[in-house]
Amino acid sequence: MSVVITSRWENPSAGSGRRGILEPRDDCDILPATIEAADSWLVTNGHVLALDLHRTRFMTSIPRGRYQQLDPGSFWDAAIAAIPRTGDWFPRVELRTQMLQPQLLFRLREAPERSRSIVLATHIGRDPRTAPRFKGPDLEAMVRLRTSVQNQGAGDAVILTGDGYIADGSTTCLAWWRGDALAIPEDAIERIDSVTLRSVLALATATGVDILRESARPEDLDGCEVWALNALHGIRIVTQWIAGPSVAEEPGRRSAWQRRLDALRRPLPEAEAAP
Repeated sequence: MSVVITSRWENPSAGSGRRGILEPRDDCDILPATIEAADSWLVTNGHVLALDLHRTRFMTSIPRGRYQQLDPGSFWDAAIAAIPRTGDWFPRVELRTQMLQPQLLFRLREAPERSRSIVLATHIGRDPRTAPRFKGPDLEAMVRLRTSVQNQGAGDAVILTGDGYIADGSTTCLAWWRGDALAIPEDAIERIDSVTLRSVLALATATGVDILRESARPEDLDGCEVWALNALHGIRIVTQWIAGPSVAEEPGRRSAWQRRLDALRRPLPEAEAAP
């Protein structure tokens, strides 16, 4: 990413009468920091998919009863107001702790090039996730996991449960087609609540597509069309699963669903005028 502008939320003390602001900061950290919650989304010329779901996911990832003095709601509003309404951006919000002090950070990042396809490889070894249903605490571990399979030619690593069932990708979530039915991991399998997947499932429901929830091992997907989804790329077709199932593709299906997904994008809310 060629452009990254990082700002820290400065929230005044209660009763001061002043509003919080985003203060630019040096993005070079000398002291270690721990990310407790994070979220990111793609903005294209001021339009975004399901921003309300991203907000809800971020807010509910913040430990209840803690950090409320930071006013995360006002921080979120300021971050949205700071996103340019032209160009392609992939902003990220973070709650982190550094030297026992909580911080809210906003990173305005230029969106990298997107792709329509991806190669997967199964992660062999211990599941490194510590908070599999929350985005943030495991970000660094997931980046390491993805990097570990890149020398095999893969773009993402698939995480399995202890019983060998498909759980999640290191930076994606997975769905697959069984004929005309769309399948996903069953709800009991711990994974990130993907906003992109939720949007795809809403489209499936609206168009009468059956949704299956399965406990499936990689070999159970032999002959299936497999999708890898995330906020940056949307829907990517899996063209190869290294040392895994032989995957298929129905021509035109991924493109048609991506167009439907893009049609759900809405303008960012207007920035609130300062008093």
